[in-house]
Amino acid sequence: MARPRAADFEDKQRAILTSAASVLAEQGMDKASMAQIASQAGVSKALLYHYYPGKDALIFDIIRTHLEKLDAAVAEADDPSLDPRARLRRLVGAVLETYRDADNYHKVQLNGTPTLPTDQKEEIHAIERRIVRRFSAVLRLVSPGLDAAHLMPVTMSLFGMMNWVYMWFKDGGPVSRADYADIATALVLDGVQGVIARGR
Repeated sequence: MARPRAADFEDKQRAILTSAASVLAEQGMDKASMAQIASQAGVSKALLYHYYPGKDALIFDIIRTHLEKLDAAVAEADDPSLDPRARLRRLVGAVLETYRDADNYHKVQLNGTPTLPTDQKEEIHAIERRIVRRFSAVLRLVSPGLDAAHLMPVTMSLFGMMNWVYMWFKDGGPVSRADYADIATALVLDGVQGVIARGR
C-alpha cells in the first residue's frame, strides 16, 4: 500500500520548483546539478529525489507548472462580452501579470523545452498552442481583414513582445506592467493595418 502524501507535500514541491528554476536559470540546463538544487531548496538530496527522480523531471514540471498557470490566467481573463480590443488588452495584461516574479520559470521554459523528450515536448506544445489560439481568435475579431497567412506571424509577434519583456522590464520603473500591456496592445493593433495593406 502506497504511503499517503504529507499534508505539506504540495507546498514543499512548489518551494523545490522555485529553487530549481532559480538554479537552472542561473547555471543553465547542463551545468545545474541536483546537489545545487537541493542546497538552494534547503533540503537533502534524498528528499529532492523523493519528489523528482532527476533533473529532467524537474525541468519538465517547472515548464508545465508555469504554462498551466499562464493558461488558467488567460482563460480567466478572457471575456467575450468585451469589445475585441479591450478583450485583447485583458489577455495581454493577464500574461504580463502572470510573468511577475516568474522570470526564472520563463527562462527555463525558453531554454529547457528543447531538451525534453518528445512526449513531454508535445505536452508542453499543446498548452502553448491552446494559449496562442486564444490570442489568435481575438486578433481575428479585432482585425477581420487579417488573412490566415498573416494571423500567426502577427500573433507570434505579440508573444515576442510579451515573452522577452523580462530582458528589460523592471517593476517600479517608469513603465508599469499595465502601461506596457497598453503599449503592446496598441502597437500590435495599430500597426496591423500595415500588415493587412501589404497582404492585399
